[in-house]
Amino acid sequence: MSVRVLLADDQPLIRTALRMVIADAPGLEVAGEAGTGAEAVRLTRELGPDVVVMDIRMPGMDGIEATRRITEAGGRARVVVLTTFDDDENVYGALRAGAAGFLVKDMALDDILNAVRVVAAGDALIAPGVTRRLIAAFAARPGPSPNTRPEPRALTGITDREREVLTLIGRGRSNAEIAAELFISAATVKAHVTRLLVKLAARDRVQLVIVAYETGLVP
Repeated sequence: MSVRVLLADDQPLIRTALRMVIADAPGLEVAGEAGTGAEAVRLTRELGPDVVVMDIRMPGMDGIEATRRITEAGGRARVVVLTTFDDDENVYGALRAGAAGFLVKDMALDDILNAVRVVAAGDALIAPGVTRRLIAAFAARPGPSPNTRPEPRALTGITDREREVLTLIGRGRSNAEIAAELFISAATVKAHVTRLLVKLAARDRVQLVIVAYETGLVP
């Protein structure tokens, strides 16, 4: 059964390029196209796609507000934000709105298609460069003075291997990089990430990064 994708971008050329690539990709099909955020919300409700590939800057309702409305509606559609503008405000806004993925348009097309499949399968995926910037911003936040700094949050209920995977996630590694570093398969990494999300009650990979910092796995 194919993953049905709704394309939301105000640039017809971008939509055409994505439509052509998705048409040639096994297991993916284009369910519809939207040129505005409001149209993306309406078509998501009417067509019931599995994944919405959402631009941020569109006329009228932007992609972040459209993402918020789609996720708050509680349907099955999951949103992947695909944008040229990866500044911090857009990243945080998209994640707060409930996006399951944040990608930039200069990524390889195969990586974008893989992200659509990953998100359709229920996982979250953020471009590695964006993840590293989120980590840097988190690490740079002012903390309490050394005399009042609290003890790291306790981390229990996970295996030693899951702890290793969580540490590498906290350092901004992708699944492929984790697999290479630990000499395991990408499928095994994905399984560990899935179990970590469940065990740590984390919504997505970003929350796993935060857990890695709060528990002291990443200083």
